[in-house]
Amino acid sequence: MQSTLAIIKPDAVNNLNSGDIVRLIELNGFNIKEMKKTTIEKKDAEKFYAVHKERPFFKELVNYMTSGPIIVMVLEKTNAIASWRELMGTTNPDTANMGTIRKMFGQSVQLNAVHGSDSPQAAQEEIKFFFK
Repeated sequence: MQSTLAIIKPDAVNNLNSGDIVRLIELNGFNIKEMKKTTIEKKDAEKFYAVHKERPFFKELVNYMTSGPIIVMVLEKTNAIASWRELMGTTNPDTANMGTIRKMFGQSVQLNAVHGSDSPQAAQEEIKFFFK
């Protein structure tokens, strides 16, 4: 069993898509080990996304992630990281495969509904960040 962090981002929460996204997660065989609805402060968002600090979109990303509530989850499944990233779809909803969360609920590259860890190390760190 592998664990990964999943976030339903502010756009999807505000557009009332959280329930549909959670249902898709469960229908795709994930066990939701932990889940909570929360908000993230600016300093915490800057810390969480520090890997992107030098990128031009960093400030917009931090502002976006602090703009409203998010839902954070620890998902479990065999190959959870790869499976979750496949279910999420590509960052750009316009090019994401049909049936992926970002294709169904994403609005743009920035407003793309969900986040997922990209490696076992990232998953471990991100889970600890939200579930201490």
